[in-house]
Amino acid sequence: MLFSEAFAQSPGAPASGGFSLDSLQQFLPLVLIFVVFYFLMIRPQQKKMKAHREMVRTLRRGDRVLLQSGIYGRIATAPAEAESDLTVEIADKVLVKVTRTAVAEVLEKTLPVAAAEQASREPTGKDKAGKAE
Repeated sequence: MLFSEAFAQSPGAPASGGFSLDSLQQFLPLVLIFVVFYFLMIRPQQKKMKAHREMVRTLRRGDRVLLQSGIYGRIATAPAEAESDLTVEIADKVLVKVTRTAVAEVLEKTLPVAAAEQASREPTGKDKAGKAE
């Protein structure tokens, strides 16, 4: 005949319902791969997203920014944080309206109004006669 007889495999030890060391060894590589992905890819990406959200939240009028399109500009109007649009001046009298999330990087921050007023009132290191102290 063309086919040989097939014999059933003899029954081994009965399958127990408990957790064995062999089943742990099967899932250990999957668990290790997930842990490596979490620490090398997922966690750093979450930190980067959190930092970008904080940077976008603190944008103010006058900040020099780099947009994701590669265009440099200065924020002309920055309404309240609830609004998602900014007006960016990219050249003299050339205004572009963009979303807050289009800002890739803040190149130069402006001082808050209170800090700017305090900086202008501080002495520059000279007395009233104009001589250095």
